[in-house]
Amino acid sequence: MDMIQWRRDIIARQDRVAIPVMTHPGIEQLGYTVKQAVTDGRIHAEAVKWLARRYPSHAASVIMDLTVEAEAFGADVLFPEDEIPTVTGHMLNNADDIRRLEVPSLEKDRIREYLKANILVHQEVTDRPVFAGCIGPFSLAGRLYDMSEIMMLIYSDPESAHVLLEKCSLFILRYIAALKATGIEGVLMAEPAAGLMSNDDCWTFSSQYVSRIIRQMQDERFMIILHNCGNTGHCTDAMVRTGAHGLHLGNKCSLAEVAAEVPQDILVMGNLDPVSMFKMASPEEIYKATEALLNETSLYPHVVMSSGCDTPPHSPLENAEAFFRAVADYNARMY
Repeated sequence: MDMIQWRRDIIARQDRVAIPVMTHPGIEQLGYTVKQAVTDGRIHAEAVKWLARRYPSHAASVIMDLTVEAEAFGADVLFPEDEIPTVTGHMLNNADDIRRLEVPSLEKDRIREYLKANILVHQEVTDRPVFAGCIGPFSLAGRLYDMSEIMMLIYSDPESAHVLLEKCSLFILRYIAALKATGIEGVLMAEPAAGLMSNDDCWTFSSQYVSRIIRQMQDERFMIILHNCGNTGHCTDAMVRTGAHGLHLGNKCSLAEVAAEVPQDILVMGNLDPVSMFKMASPEEIYKATEALLNETSLYPHVVMSSGCDTPPHSPLENAEAFFRAVADYNARMY
């Protein structure tokens, strides 16, 4: 699939497309637990395929799991049965630990299961792009060093911070290359921790590393979407400068204001709150919120309707259906 043309076609359309980041409803409908899905690529793939059959999402996406890469480096991960995994504690304490840290192979822990999931989805979901997921370099560094500690490290010892970011970036680059080799059409890179920094620091300690990866991986057959749900609008410039062909935003920002700052050949995706809307709201409430967001962003053809982050476990199917219905009703009124 020509992903450059795919992106151009979305922007040229009169109607709006929707691509929520949504896997958990499929897991639950098939009777599996989150723990089973994030540790077994076959189960994971079945959930993604179930959702692709049920909903008119313009692309399919896997779970946004920000523990896979950290676990490969050696971080301890907690696996609740019905919640997303979490990194517990941290494995690096000082500059010496950073310098001793080895970049792991792609044979470690659950990396192979995630590659398997993408292979299996790609084999059957052929009517739309399939986007894998990966973590961004600064967010990975924060999970290895501790997020509060790395925020201090970038000021107290920036040289060591850059050594760690180089290692994280090298592993992410290798992982994305392996994901690309499965035949999928792109990756959603989650870099939420970058939103904790100013625009300049976001560029220095996140976006410049992301841009190197993008220059090597993104092409007409493979698209990278950069996710930063911590961006309130203050680091949009640093995100744009990465060269990503899509930006995915959380609900902390005004999607219309961000879209106004982003060149119209870059997709701007978001940003309905995954918790208060997709999980906690009534179908009527999410319908109205989706309709309002469509109206607010009506001047920006490069905007794609999406959740602000991965929709959490136990998000009702009725809410997903109300979201898609709102988009369909909006489109019907345009003709």
